[in-house]
Amino acid sequence: MKPLMNDVLLRALLRQPVPYTPVWLMRQAGRFLPEYRALRAKSGSFLAMAHSPDLATEVTLQPVERFNLDAAILFSDILTIPEAMGLGLRFENGVGPVFEKPLQDEKTVRMLQPVDLEKLSYVMDAVSSIRRALSSRVPLLGFSGSPFTLACYMIEGRGSRNWLTVKRMMYARPDLFEHIINVNVDSVAAYLAAQISAGAQAVQIFDTWGGCLSAEMFRRYSLESMRRVIERLPKEHEGRRVPVIVFTKGGGLWVRDLAGIGADAVGLDWCVSLSEVRKAVSDKVALQGNLDPAVLLAGETVVRQEARKVLESYGPVDGGGHVFNLGHG
Repeated sequence: MKPLMNDVLLRALLRQPVPYTPVWLMRQAGRFLPEYRALRAKSGSFLAMAHSPDLATEVTLQPVERFNLDAAILFSDILTIPEAMGLGLRFENGVGPVFEKPLQDEKTVRMLQPVDLEKLSYVMDAVSSIRRALSSRVPLLGFSGSPFTLACYMIEGRGSRNWLTVKRMMYARPDLFEHIINVNVDSVAAYLAAQISAGAQAVQIFDTWGGCLSAEMFRRYSLESMRRVIERLPKEHEGRRVPVIVFTKGGGLWVRDLAGIGADAVGLDWCVSLSEVRKAVSDKVALQGNLDPAVLLAGETVVRQEARKVLESYGPVDGGGHVFNLGHG
């Protein structure tokens, strides 16, 4: 592979000098782009696109072709792992992801084994295809859901506001819950390592639902599981450091903890102050974020105004350390 023409994002994540603040957006590939909607209609479903390396490549590149972004992010879904485990994933209109075989009894939980990466080979094929198509213009980000967030969907069977089925098992049968977390740690670590081997130049762990936990349970099940994943990831590939980003939505209370688990960067939602977090973590990690996604609905003048506030909140970036992004997808 030839050297990257634009490596500003990777340098910012590693807190190295940068000429400007790099930007990529969570969910930048899809939904809002007319070319995405046209491809979605043609392919028939979201999963059909995610399962096709060629279509995933096309969708990943669409926003990079249209906007001056500093990274591409793999077009996929955080639920590829439990789907490959045989839980029967489908997407229902107005509902979202639904699993036909949620883990709600002891027998099914005890039978759960780490994912067979062969069943996810289409993801690695997509990563390799995207790297070739990018032709070293910008780096490619891979990703996975966190072990806890995956467990939420695997147990509840669908999205939830309060995750009562998940929390019931977590408190009443911690032995079963810990088995699921342990299997997910093995699976996520292997999955991200495979993405890196296939060509991902940085990876993000989406801990979408970690913020629903108490402080004790967050540290026990979400934070610790992500630490164990990061511990197992290759630190370098292709002669270059592979940065790891962790993002816990609603995790502002625990930024110091998140900064201490071995990640290179911590993603932040819009509910925290970048300047305050920067003071709290010093130069231990880079920070990513944190524009409120709702701002995008308010028109260009407001978007520019609020984006400028984010940059001013972080402060000078001569020494790197900030990646502009949304506070969520």
